[in-house]
Amino acid sequence: MAENSGMRVAVQGMTLADLAEALSGRRPPWEIPIRHVSIDSRVCGEGDVFIALPGERTDGHRYVGDAFQRGAIAALVHQEVSEGAMQVDLERGPWPESLELPVCFRVSRTLEALHRWAGWWRARFPVRVIGITGSVGKTSTKELTWAVLSRRYETLKSEGNLNSEIGLPLMLLRLTPRHQRAVLEMGMYARGEIAALCAIARPIVGVVTMVGPVHLERLGSMEAIAAAKAELVEALPEDGVAVLNRDDPYVREMAGRTRARVFFYGLDPEADLWADEIVSEGLEGIRFDLHYRGETFRRVRVSLLGRHSVHTALRAIAVGILEGLTWDEIFAGLRDPRAQLRLVAVPGLNGSIILDDTYNASPPSMLAALNLLAELEGRKIAVLGDMLELGAYEVEGHRLVGGRAGTVVDLLITVGPRARIIAREATAVGLPADRVWVCDSNAEAIEILRRILKPGDVVLVKGSRGLRMEEIVNALCEG
Repeated sequence: MAENSGMRVAVQGMTLADLAEALSGRRPPWEIPIRHVSIDSRVCGEGDVFIALPGERTDGHRYVGDAFQRGAIAALVHQEVSEGAMQVDLERGPWPESLELPVCFRVSRTLEALHRWAGWWRARFPVRVIGITGSVGKTSTKELTWAVLSRRYETLKSEGNLNSEIGLPLMLLRLTPRHQRAVLEMGMYARGEIAALCAIARPIVGVVTMVGPVHLERLGSMEAIAAAKAELVEALPEDGVAVLNRDDPYVREMAGRTRARVFFYGLDPEADLWADEIVSEGLEGIRFDLHYRGETFRRVRVSLLGRHSVHTALRAIAVGILEGLTWDEIFAGLRDPRAQLRLVAVPGLNGSIILDDTYNASPPSMLAALNLLAELEGRKIAVLGDMLELGAYEVEGHRLVGGRAGTVVDLLITVGPRARIIAREATAVGLPADRVWVCDSNAEAIEILRRILKPGDVVLVKGSRGLRMEEIVNALCEG
């Protein structure tokens, strides 16, 4: 288990006295070091604080005893737990002069306590926070922005999927005095969540990628999604900067919703930072001409895949400019191999190449991935799964993807009931039916691919996170 697994994060310089002060405003004499903060008892170890969070399927309070058995020194709880441990009400007292470990710290609500703790800890450091949100491209933008800023600054970044009301506070607990910048993803499932994350993280720069029909089922309209994403720019201070995609009308409109300075990027020459002459070099990446304040940089090369990735590069460049980096530092950051990008090409069975884009899927990201596939040499195979949470846009979104797939791919495999719409639309626009397979499971798709893969094939694998399509990639990767 990695130190920062999404369920357990390493912390430095933090004690139980800090936790108590964050939640009560009073500081006790409990200078007992904390090594990790965990929300999953199964990954707890010596020196952990376990936070008992209620969930849809289970409740962390049921596992406090398990956390203690694995070495946790304290648990944050808001229910009575009978584990034979010392009980201390952090919000009301009375407080003992010394603690007998392990100890249960009682609070009103554990999630709210996590937020207060993270906000208190973040306020101790003069770090500049860059917040990133949008329907598509948050993670690749975060990774490339981190790579750029790391050329000069000690930079913390969101890890894995730590971008939610639970994950982002956990990331903030990792801050130390050495950090000068923090690049944090901000995801959301409902209105108000990004505003709450901003209240904790206090970003000075806010980057918005684009607005698409992700979470449309939950939020009801594109306008509602845009309003939820705009909470980032609304939270920026007057001396902050909103970095906005001029090519997306929903994002462009956010310029009127912030008191911060606005910095536009895109392909529009009216943007502050813009690109043209974009060329895909297949699996070698892309190149483009870059324009800023009368300066032009020819044939800038980035190892991102697909022409659509120019927007990712522009966001990272924009933040680099705003944070005072030189052009040499920015371009070196764009080439940094440490950036963990989502869409990667890996060797596959029988001499094939697998395009692993399995982290998630929406109609815009599916279309971008198919456009990349169209640019590559070799027999083109797409393995496309359901796109979830599209609400009223579900049929139209899958039809749109199917129509594009039918004009791009040589062979199509779909996984899941919704993806059947992709298959039907692909055949409707001309893809022969004998080149289309409709599957109900990843295992079926794997079996087909093992039969048909040949040297030189390029296979795109993409679907919503809930389908776990990385199983397909793992089965096809050499070794």
